[in-house]
Order: sequence, then C-alpha cells, then structure tokens
Amino acid sequence: MAKRMLDCYASDFAHFTKKDLLESIAKSEGRVLACETIGTIQPMLGNVTNAEFVAAMGADILLLNMFDVLHPEIKGLPKEYLKENPKEIIHVLKRLTGRPVGINLEPAEGDGTGEVDDLWKMSEGRRATLENAERACEMGVDMILLTGNPGMGVSNEAIERTLQLYHKNLGDKMVLAAGKMHAAGILEEAAENIMTADDVTRFCKAGADIILLPAPGTVPGITMEYVRGLVSHAHREGVLTMTAIGTSQEGADVSTIRQLALLCKMTGTDIHHLGDAGYAGMSLPENIQAYSVAVRGIRHTYHRMAASIER
Repeated sequence: MAKRMLDCYASDFAHFTKKDLLESIAKSEGRVLACETIGTIQPMLGNVTNAEFVAAMGADILLLNMFDVLHPEIKGLPKEYLKENPKEIIHVLKRLTGRPVGINLEPAEGDGTGEVDDLWKMSEGRRATLENAERACEMGVDMILLTGNPGMGVSNEAIERTLQLYHKNLGDKMVLAAGKMHAAGILEEAAENIMTADDVTRFCKAGADIILLPAPGTVPGITMEYVRGLVSHAHREGVLTMTAIGTSQEGADVSTIRQLALLCKMTGTDIHHLGDAGYAGMSLPENIQAYSVAVRGIRHTYHRMAASIER
C-alpha cells in the first residue's frame, strides 16, 4: 500500500505505480500541492530550473506547461546531463527534484495562435495526440493533464474525446487528469459553464482519474459552493479533483492566496494547483509557501521543503 503523499520521499515516488500515486494523493486528505512551471522561458533564478524552485518551496507534484514532447526543453537544466539523450529530460528532472512530474497536453481545435502573444503559440509537440501522449509516457511522465492555455480553443467536447482515446491506450500506465481552469478561448464555456456537473460525469466515464476545476474566486461566478458541488459529484463517481489557480492570481498578494487556499480546502478538493504566471514561468515563491502553510500547516510544509532527495 502506498503511503500518503505528505510522508513520501523521493525513493517512494521513484517506485510509484499509477495506482500508488492516486492512492497516495487520496490518503493526504486535501493536502497535496501541484505547481505549474514553463521551461521554455528564462527561469527566475537563471541557472536553476523553475521546476526545482517550486519543489524547493513545497510543491509535491511538478506540472510542466507548454512542454513540447517533440522538442523537449527546460531552461536551467545542466546541459551535461542531457548530452547523450535529450529525451531523458524528464528522468533528469525527476532525479534532481525527487517529485512526480506531469505535463499539459492541449486538444486544441483551432490554429493555436493564442490570444496574447507568440509565447502561447501552439506547437505540434504540445497537441493532445495519441502519439504525443505515448512519447510522454516513454519519457517518464507520470500524469497528463488535458486542458487549454489562453485562447487555444480547447472545448470540453474535445477533452472528452481525447480522454476516451488515452484511456483506451494508456489508461493503465499513467494518471489522466482533465478539465479547464478558464475558458481557454471558448466563450460558450466561460464563467459557470467552464465546468459543469455534466462535464464531470462525461469526463469520469471517459476515463479521467482526476478532474480539474477552477478554484473558487478565480473565475467570474465560480463560488466555493459551486465548486464544492462539483467536487462532491466527482468523488461520488470515484475520481479525485484538483482545484486550479490559472488566472494569474498565483501572482497576487499573499493574503489573497491564503483566502483562495482556504476556499479550495472547503470545497473538499484533493489537489491544490498553482499556475505559472507569478512573474513568468512559475507562481511567486512566497505564494507557494503561503498556500502550503494555509492548507497543511508549517510542519508538513517544512517537511516537504527540507527532505533531501537522497532519502
């Protein structure tokens, strides 16, 4: 039986199966923190990856946004580690951080030009194709999150279709998470229509292990009570949930982060997600620590921050 994630060390994560990972999260009773980072831009600490930084601040799960499985890149990763095989990049990151690693893949139906600038422009290695998911699995990725970046035109229907495909081909090999933290370019799926009870049901039936939901207070009209209902619905379906801050509020002040953290805790969610837009590429580090302290106290926060990856 897997230990609760709160008590796990790098050596535990290294041997986890998909079943172990899900069981470990569930046993932690709403005290698991997942932090998103972007590896294709300059890290906040220059020669230290943003993924290492968020791990040091208390993240339990590392989630790589805009990770291209055809052209993998994480700036700040020592180049000498990848001389022989660049495809080992996920294994190297896991060795340096001692954490499970997930990536976002996007079932975008448009041209993927985004709504902001070229930073978000879609590449073939980020699309949610079966081939890309299989590559991610071979690279050592523990979890795939089907979602959409701003303006990418990712609909819940497209997520459902992709889930069915992934579940059929990879469902026994890796954790499948799905949902949206903002409209992702589909205006008909904005505000309270981002994720509905019907979406939760369909995603569960399609094979999702984890349902992603917008955190209360991050999207217009999304209240604690609304998300609480969706979390309860997902739990009745036998799957876990992840509330996500994906509206740049991961870069808000610490007092706001604490409020959002407690609202998410009250929903009954299993995983707390902090996005990558503090400045750029990761949440503000002080917000990661403050969020962690709010939902699990200083003992578990410092335990995660202090434990050596050699354990």
